[in-house]
Amino acid sequence: MIVRPSFITRLEAFRDTRLIKMVSGVRRCGKSTLLELYRRHLLENGVPPEQIIEINLEDADYRHLLDPYMLHDYIKARLLPKKMNYVFLDEIQNVKDYQKAVDSLFIKKNVDLYITGSNAYMLSGELATLLSGRYVEIHLLPLSFKEYLSAFSGQGELSRRYRDYRMNSSFPYTQELAAREDGKKQIRNYLGGIYNTILLKDIVARRNVADVFMLESLVHFMFDNIGSETSTKKIADSMTSAGRKISVHTVENYLSGLTDSFILYRVGRYDIKGKQHLKTGDKYYLVDPGLRYYLMGSQIGDEGRVLENVVFLELLRRGYEISFGKVDNVEVDFVAVKEGSPLYFQVALTVREQSTMERELRPLNSINDHHPKYLLTLDDDPPASYNGIQRRNVLDWLLED
Repeated sequence: MIVRPSFITRLEAFRDTRLIKMVSGVRRCGKSTLLELYRRHLLENGVPPEQIIEINLEDADYRHLLDPYMLHDYIKARLLPKKMNYVFLDEIQNVKDYQKAVDSLFIKKNVDLYITGSNAYMLSGELATLLSGRYVEIHLLPLSFKEYLSAFSGQGELSRRYRDYRMNSSFPYTQELAAREDGKKQIRNYLGGIYNTILLKDIVARRNVADVFMLESLVHFMFDNIGSETSTKKIADSMTSAGRKISVHTVENYLSGLTDSFILYRVGRYDIKGKQHLKTGDKYYLVDPGLRYYLMGSQIGDEGRVLENVVFLELLRRGYEISFGKVDNVEVDFVAVKEGSPLYFQVALTVREQSTMERELRPLNSINDHHPKYLLTLDDDPPASYNGIQRRNVLDWLLED
């Protein structure tokens, strides 16, 4: 089991506060394991086991608790008076109208509530209104490259570890499968299960999708175009011209389902000179590069986009708000903002050819401010600086705290 101390620290920081701790993230990214690790942390720090109540709402043993009132009554009967009770509800979205149970438990002064969910819609609409100001969301992703390396006794050759990381998947359980004799086959079957569950349970069933084949066609299109600027109209036109006629409205519905299930992340465009977000043009990135290899295999010329995807996910883990930037007629891969201060990033496989170096530096040199600018590559050359732009090996950058 890979320990993820930064997330344990974040949960501990909100312990015993009047806030619901909401751990969100794609299916099988480690939410249940994180709560298990945190329960161990509580026990090791003096919390008696009778003050901990845990329910996994995907477990058939608790199928009778999928009614919000039965769930509430079950927990209420087990609360210890005059003591703090730590209540963990895993995959709460399986309970219909679960917000009724969550809200009632929240108002009890001796309940510290932790919930997980695999859909962004959980914190939208009625629930967001109901719980406004009363929850903190901790968004969990599959393993970072640094967490992935912690599963091995020795780091070994970083470039080989990175290749395995992007191809075998960053989902935590794939680390156990990789050690088996038929590990690659096991991983492929496991990723197929995740992919099909997300499509069928989180999108098809929830959004009443009638044409599953069209949804899968859209997924193929999006996986094939990670990091490419697009719009719903461009997507609809491209798919229609390829013989898969689809409306803009359907594209919007399917993309909403894919982002709500955290399999895709949308990144908007930012005008760096004008300092404003633009309404047209988006990019999409995938939650795990291994899912792309599962669905599409390895394709020539894709490694740069996959690397860009890995950098995007790492910036997301580090808590940045992310856009892609426009400066005049050139594009900056990422504008990452935290506490009002931006960082600028360009990502490239290699910049050893002078023409490539000049092309990648041009967007960063076009930015007329003094905020940090980075060029991240897989070149294993020593770090260097060009007019204040820091060139770094991306694998070293991924291993930073």
